[in-house]
Amino acid sequence: MKPATAAKKLDVYLPATPAEFRAGSITRTELAALQADPPEWLRDLRANGPHPKNLVAAKLGISNSGLTRGEVTDALTTAQITALLDEMPDWLAAERAKHVEVLREERRVRSLHADQRREREQAAADQDE
Repeated sequence: MKPATAAKKLDVYLPATPAEFRAGSITRTELAALQADPPEWLRDLRANGPHPKNLVAAKLGISNSGLTRGEVTDALTTAQITALLDEMPDWLAAERAKHVEVLREERRVRSLHADQRREREQAAADQDE
């Protein structure tokens, strides 16, 4: 697989990986070995960053779109993420609140759909009797 795909599966920021990782393709066996017994560079990247956008958003408790709205376009290190959380700028507080509402609404809709599915299944079972 391409290095970008492997980096995504490892949850690391590709430009921060070693040159030899970015240079060639990675087999599934090599990927499994990296996941099972991560080398020092991988442990360090996972712990300290820089982190890819999806992990930055998750650590900040916001969406990827929220990062864009907050004009965060670069990968951030763990220290930078911690500093942002400590500082809690207005845009971040607003995005966190918005993200919580979106997640709440998604749960509500999933629950509604599950209830409707159970009702349909029950109605079908009642007809079969």
